[in-house]
Formats: sequence, C-alpha cells, structure tokens
Amino acid sequence: MAVEKEGEKYKCEICGNEVVVTKVGGGELVCCGEPMVLQG
Repeated sequence: MAVEKEGEKYKCEICGNEVVVTKVGGGELVCCGEPMVLQG
C-alpha cells in the first residue's frame, strides 16, 4: 500500500514495528520483507 498522507500509521505484522508518516514521498513501507499494514 502506497503512503498517501502525513500522519498515517503503519505496523509490521511480523515484528510489531510501527511507523508514523511525517513526510509523504510515495512508495511502499516494507519491514521484515513484507509490506507494512496501514492502521485504521
């Protein structure tokens, strides 16, 4: 899933890392070799 806006929160389903977007640059966030999941 591509990053779309600041403030979005993503989580790695494997290790539990969480990321909050501070600057949108496009692309997809990946951790542990898998795409990170947008938290709703």
